[in-house]
Amino acid sequence: MVAAFSAGKYITRFLDFEPPPPSLFASTKPCSIQASQKQYHQLCSCSCSCSSSIMSSSMNGCQSDPKIPLGIVETRTLPPVPSPALALDRLKHTISDLRSNLQYSNFPSGLIRIQVPIEQEIEAIDWLRAQPHHQELPRLFFSGRRQFNGSDVINGNHNGNTHGHDLINVAGLGAAVYFRHFRAFSFDDWRSIKRFLSKTCPLIRAYGAIRFDANVDISKEWEPFGSFYFMIPQVEFDEFEGRSLLAANVAWDNGLSCPLESAIDSLQETLDQVNFVIFKSDEKFPKTTIQADVLHIPNEKNWDIAVTKALKMIRSSSALTKAVLARSSRIFTTSDIDPLAWLACLQVEGDNAYQFLLQPPNAPAFIGNTPEQLFHRKKLSIWSEALAGTRAICGSWVLDHKTGLDLLSSPKDDLEFTIVRECIRKKLEAVCNTVIVDPQKAIRKLPRVQHLYANIKGRLRNEDDEFEILSSLHPSPAVCGFPAEDARCLIAETENFDRGMYAGPIGWFGGEEAEFAVGIRSALVKKDLGAFFYAGTGIVEGSDPSLEWEELELKTMQFTKLLRLEVPLLHTVT
Repeated sequence: MVAAFSAGKYITRFLDFEPPPPSLFASTKPCSIQASQKQYHQLCSCSCSCSSSIMSSSMNGCQSDPKIPLGIVETRTLPPVPSPALALDRLKHTISDLRSNLQYSNFPSGLIRIQVPIEQEIEAIDWLRAQPHHQELPRLFFSGRRQFNGSDVINGNHNGNTHGHDLINVAGLGAAVYFRHFRAFSFDDWRSIKRFLSKTCPLIRAYGAIRFDANVDISKEWEPFGSFYFMIPQVEFDEFEGRSLLAANVAWDNGLSCPLESAIDSLQETLDQVNFVIFKSDEKFPKTTIQADVLHIPNEKNWDIAVTKALKMIRSSSALTKAVLARSSRIFTTSDIDPLAWLACLQVEGDNAYQFLLQPPNAPAFIGNTPEQLFHRKKLSIWSEALAGTRAICGSWVLDHKTGLDLLSSPKDDLEFTIVRECIRKKLEAVCNTVIVDPQKAIRKLPRVQHLYANIKGRLRNEDDEFEILSSLHPSPAVCGFPAEDARCLIAETENFDRGMYAGPIGWFGGEEAEFAVGIRSALVKKDLGAFFYAGTGIVEGSDPSLEWEELELKTMQFTKLLRLEVPLLHTVT
């Protein structure tokens, strides 16, 4: 069947592109049916909503006037020290001195970053795991990755390009300022975030995520995230090549009823909870058990129905070429899952992938190990990539080579991949002077799967086009379909669960740089909740429901395998 169909009539459909929406994930026309949160999520009895008292302990930057610049944004770097304990001590003394500094108290608003270099490389995830977990303190972890110029399917060469930065991983505790709302992420929200950033302070960054679809009702487990959630950490640990850095951010705004004195008090309370004794994970993973079978929504029978419906619409529609359908899976374990321990295990699985954890106050932790970059901007340079089509890694070079050649020659996978690549290219051409696609199509190998891959890079006309880049690139055909609006409506009508931040952008904004991944290969983890984990596949002409189900199983294997593993043994770092 795959060999029989002709891709020509479908390829012509994605040559014309709809204009980007005025706000991210806000539809320009309503879908006929909104996705409802049915019995599946009504099973969740935990109370995940954030208390207003906790959220008010730090200020919501979305309530500020984005047109009024901050009074001061500054980074102060203290002399290097040999250990985390000395770095923490230096920070505490310097923060205490801020109270008597009239230079800062004269500003009605501002953000001061104080950072202490540490003369040893300590892994950021080990630092975060050493910190006490209080539900009222938000947490984050973000791991970058080297950017691919491509990989050759014959010899498996990877030519990595780091674009000149050596910041490897970032961990954060507490929020100096957060940004959260239940409406769609808008241009003003982006400006509110940028208000707290500066080109002269490159390490001041706002980390967070945005929902896949702001038009769909938010289910209970996703409520604490709103339609988007970003934060600039109060306490931050940065891991570099060969060194580390401990930093504290204090943000204030009299217009938001958060004066400098209150911001300092809040920061000092967080610093008093920071542990300077860091643990290093061992490589041994004792086994554990799953309490019950995995509950899939949809189950395999309903999945077949959904894929058949999508194929029928693709064949009868003059526009719809691809729809990405997803599955939510819930598991219960004999003991609570530590999201950081799970993330540490995923790092072993995550060769050149993004690892992330985002956890607002009193909320589940959204974690993931995604191979897919949405975009990386540095000044006027921008990189993105197309990723589609999936085959398993067998462990044998000969079999993997044969499977890769099959993926390269598959008409169905070529159609799915070409839609993604050409859509991204067209989007970048709208804001760039030049766009280069190299390679046009290659194989990218990951520990468990391999995908069709293309690298797309461009030269922006204006740095201020960052919001337009984000709002136009997402949702991409790789996680939604094409055209995006038609595919989004089909997803909303078909899926009986809330994707939340799954398949949405996750990453950070900086003063003159930003990087976002696509939140796939991800899970939502909370005490007494167990975990939800998510996966999706692209449906195009030639798709087979049973084969697409097998692809879902392949993509979630990194989670199902790790469910049988416990926390690694810990050793103190001297």
